[in-house]
Amino acid sequence: MFLTRMTIQNYRNYNQIELNADPKVNIFVGSNAQGKTNLLEAIYVLALSKSHRTHQDKQLIRWNEEQALLYGEIEKKYGPCRLSLAISTQGKKAKINSLEQKKLSSFIGTLNVVMFAPEDLEIVKGSPGVRRRFLDMEIGQVHPGYLYDISQYQKVLLQRNQFLKQLGGKSSSSTAMLDIWNEQLAQYGSKIVKKRKDFIKKLQTWAQTVHGGITKGREQIEIEYRPSLSVESMEDEAMLFEQFMIKLSQVKEQEIRRGATLVGPHRDDMVFYINNKEVQLYGSQGQQRTTALSLKLAELELIREEIGEYPILLLDDVLSELDQHRQTQLIETFQNKVQTFITTTGLESVNFDKLEQAAVFEVQEGTVSRQS
Repeated sequence: MFLTRMTIQNYRNYNQIELNADPKVNIFVGSNAQGKTNLLEAIYVLALSKSHRTHQDKQLIRWNEEQALLYGEIEKKYGPCRLSLAISTQGKKAKINSLEQKKLSSFIGTLNVVMFAPEDLEIVKGSPGVRRRFLDMEIGQVHPGYLYDISQYQKVLLQRNQFLKQLGGKSSSSTAMLDIWNEQLAQYGSKIVKKRKDFIKKLQTWAQTVHGGITKGREQIEIEYRPSLSVESMEDEAMLFEQFMIKLSQVKEQEIRRGATLVGPHRDDMVFYINNKEVQLYGSQGQQRTTALSLKLAELELIREEIGEYPILLLDDVLSELDQHRQTQLIETFQNKVQTFITTTGLESVNFDKLEQAAVFEVQEGTVSRQS
């Protein structure tokens, strides 16, 4: 798939721009704080209806405006498609081919993207919450129903935690309500755990191939899923549900004392190993960076495997962060098969010897102009 045209209105520092994109490589060049990252973020938001940089939608709306509007025309293997997303303080309105979607989950997945930015190094060395967010956003693209399960799980988790706090840390016989929350938590939680397990298994397969190519076979990567719910088998959703319920009953008194839910996907993590050593703890910065790069390139192949075509690749100021070998490996991966959008402060950081075709756009104070 590729994005042919995009209109951005009242978004961040942009009043209104129209962008006609090249189907291969598009490079946005300009000084810092001109709006380059905002362009990539706008494409990301059009795909996933939320930003990778903020949880507050109002930050996406241009100052003193009531709403932001994103419109995109994309070409997919089955034909063209038009997407629009209006963002206001009252919520979002999403349309596919002018038809409003009642649920955002039916909108997400129409346009697929993989974003790679310097902060993605935090997926490797950051907190478990960063890795859970990575999992949720990527799985949600290829399985939009997963986002509904996550949303429902979070609602139940919030209500359950409030109830645990109301118990005041004292064991109580009147915990019938807790049993109701337990069943709902286990219902959505077991679905989430199974989807995460399946996704990580596929990600591991592709990451091994990619990482071996980047390191010329010197390093082997492994990705381990560490769910807070320890069960013998994660293949059977019914068994996961039963094990979840058993575990909740086992920690019931402890949860009442602490006033918090101690078991579930909200406490999951995943760990990366290079040659059997944990990258988060023992990997060099170069190994951590290569692990992050391998993950992103593996995502491209995983999404292609799931939906039958490559997603769009967004590279936010990462080429200057990569040495010559890693940059070459990256370019050779997306060359002639993945539409790519790149931001950079200077063209000298881009290895043009490896690029066969690229459209260059200058970004300055919220304006975008294509260079001849």
